[in-house]
Amino acid sequence: MITHKDYTAHDAVGLAGLIARKDVSAAELLDTAIARMEAVNPSINAVVLQHRDLARKAIADGLPRGPFAGVPFLLKDLNAALKGTVTTQGSRFFKDAVADHDSTLVERYKRAGLVIFGKTSSPEFGATCSTEPTLFGPCRNPWNLGHTPGGSSGGAAAAVAAGIVPAAHASDGGGSIRIPASACGLFGMKPTRGRTPSGPKRGEGWAGLSIAHVVSHSVRDSAALLDATDGPASGDPYAAPPKLRPYAEELNEKPGRLRIALNVTAQNGAAVDPECRAAAEGAARLLESLGHHVEEARPAIDAAALRQAQATIVSISTAAAFKERAMELGREPRPDEMEHINALTAEIGNKTSGVDYLMAIGAVHRAGRVVGEFFESFDVLLTPTMGCVPMAVGRLSLARTDIAGWLEDLGSAIAFTTLANQTGCPAMSLPLAMSQSGLPIGVMGMAACGREDMLFRLAAQVEEAAPWKDRRPAL
Repeated sequence: MITHKDYTAHDAVGLAGLIARKDVSAAELLDTAIARMEAVNPSINAVVLQHRDLARKAIADGLPRGPFAGVPFLLKDLNAALKGTVTTQGSRFFKDAVADHDSTLVERYKRAGLVIFGKTSSPEFGATCSTEPTLFGPCRNPWNLGHTPGGSSGGAAAAVAAGIVPAAHASDGGGSIRIPASACGLFGMKPTRGRTPSGPKRGEGWAGLSIAHVVSHSVRDSAALLDATDGPASGDPYAAPPKLRPYAEELNEKPGRLRIALNVTAQNGAAVDPECRAAAEGAARLLESLGHHVEEARPAIDAAALRQAQATIVSISTAAAFKERAMELGREPRPDEMEHINALTAEIGNKTSGVDYLMAIGAVHRAGRVVGEFFESFDVLLTPTMGCVPMAVGRLSLARTDIAGWLEDLGSAIAFTTLANQTGCPAMSLPLAMSQSGLPIGVMGMAACGREDMLFRLAAQVEEAAPWKDRRPAL
């Protein structure tokens, strides 16, 4: 079996190369990943469902000759159906929900040769920026076990940061790829709306606010995994603009001299931690040293309208999720089967009119046009990823009863991330800073719809100039 030190010396692309050269087998890599999971998961609680037998059977049956053939991989326990296994959505009401199919994205992961051996923790319906489902208990940040790894893809980020896998499936409806990437010192790209498929049973998540991809250590893993999974499926309601060439090839190209707008003021009015502000300002100086033009600017959006629109969309989506499961089971959820805040959110959703929903959709569409015009003058909007450093476990839990305090904390966590979801734009978190307390701080870059190519080129340039490969938690 390959040692864990050798295993983590390679990203997913590198591990696939080892297998292709027959330096190591897929079974050996799986054993190494499982051994690491057994060693660290009791501390971080990142992997909540295990599918070891399915993984070993996939290897024994012969893996497809995909670009990641034999690389161990984890799915997020949210909207990622793996046939014959449970996807709980982080919810006690879904704890026995067995999938009768593979989701389209999972089909593409399998076709790429990835070996899926478990699922990572998510809060119920991905509805908060920590990962503390009552069903499984809190997931913890490998950098400091008293703090959250972020959310809603906190289990995925914790598993990657702890060295269980080099990259893991994640999704993002308000920052849920970028926030855990920031909290755990990883790279996280939220693609353009419609870039990856949500089907076959879902056309979109949260009215198009949500999109799936991965969290990873390396930029090239993110690019290559998006190459393996992007593009619409038959019957999808819409698609992202087609890419001009593989994203992996973009990493070999210089980004040119980009026009970068720096903004360190939260558009939702939340306070911004000085360390997060300093991280973005430090990144701006780095980008200037690389030849880019940086000036302070931000799009003139209606922040209040967008906050209300997001709340309306999420409340109706939450109510619908409970209703669909109730129809499957033939009964309504009991109070002890719903997270406290989601129960209240669903109640609001059930009382919200269709007119209010359409007005919310109109608000996010209008914001998309404002931001689209902004990106005619700038190439990238540079901000902190989060308005705060990773919070202590419990503060963002969906079981919290202090609703006003929870909303204030949530607003700080998502202070900069939601705009990319509301407008459909791609955005990435770069792991460029550390707090004085030893917790990672990410810096976010956002671009116009369809411009993942430019973001990947910029990310590769930054990764070379300020490498983070060897910055890992001591767990």
